[in-house]
Amino acid sequence: MHPHLLRTFVSVAHCGSFSDAAHRLGSTQSAVEQQIATLEADLRTPLLTRRPVTLTTAGARLLEHAGPLLRRLDAARADVERLTGPAAARLVLGASPLAMTPDVATALDETRRSCPDAGAAVRVLGRREIPAAVATGALDLGLLDGAAAPGDPLPLPGAGQHGERPGAGPLTTVAVAETPLVVALPLGHPLARRLGLRLADLADAPWLDAPDAAMPLDSLRTASGTGGFRASLTYEGTDVRALLALAAAGHGLALLPHTAAEAAPGIAPIPLTAPRLIHRTELLHGPAVDGPARTLAAVLTGDGHRYG
Repeated sequence: MHPHLLRTFVSVAHCGSFSDAAHRLGSTQSAVEQQIATLEADLRTPLLTRRPVTLTTAGARLLEHAGPLLRRLDAARADVERLTGPAAARLVLGASPLAMTPDVATALDETRRSCPDAGAAVRVLGRREIPAAVATGALDLGLLDGAAAPGDPLPLPGAGQHGERPGAGPLTTVAVAETPLVVALPLGHPLARRLGLRLADLADAPWLDAPDAAMPLDSLRTASGTGGFRASLTYEGTDVRALLALAAAGHGLALLPHTAAEAAPGIAPIPLTAPRLIHRTELLHGPAVDGPARTLAAVLTGDGHRYG
């Protein structure tokens, strides 16, 4: 199977349309249809039905394999280019919005002083994007955050049903920080003077649905063991300050690390007392960690033996 044909198949499967896939790929519909026909001829089985475009049983099975295969190819390319490309060191760090804290900025500054010739870039991404980007080599390091029981690792977004890591190869995760979680309430809220709040008692309250800038609502339902947690407003951005402004204006509640909410204007950050959850940040990397990425990993985790 040629990788180009496989990428075209994945685009058609995700778009559910030959014309939409052609637009995404910058190609023509006839070219996309011909590439799918070539792939089907190679595999000697239909992969897609037409009108409407849906996956056949064989197509669904191929789609399960396609993502990891293509990510492994991307990772191989990134590894080879890293060896044969320019000699200058690089550091590309990806972080979910709540993982990008002042401590991370300080660690990055220390790393750049230790590696003054290294080019550095920081990308703020959604939680689901980071593991695959690390696995394919698009990121040298990733910082992922989420809610967890104290001491428990975070479940990786995109992991399979048996917990296998997404992407091209094994990912190593190392704890960076654990901090308390608080419910962000507007100052005038009836519960704003409470010393603590139980998550289950807030199931019927209106919430802000901000999967990348706060704890996702499906995580709250799982943690509380109840339904509810109705979204009164959806926020699709990554700017935590903008989210807190919406909470302060009364558009809904949000569950955040106390470091993000404690100094926000118009917000009463009330500690979460039950269930026993903390905000956890983890470092993600692939099998090889070299150069400035290794230095940053040592600074972030405080583990000079592992990354020294």
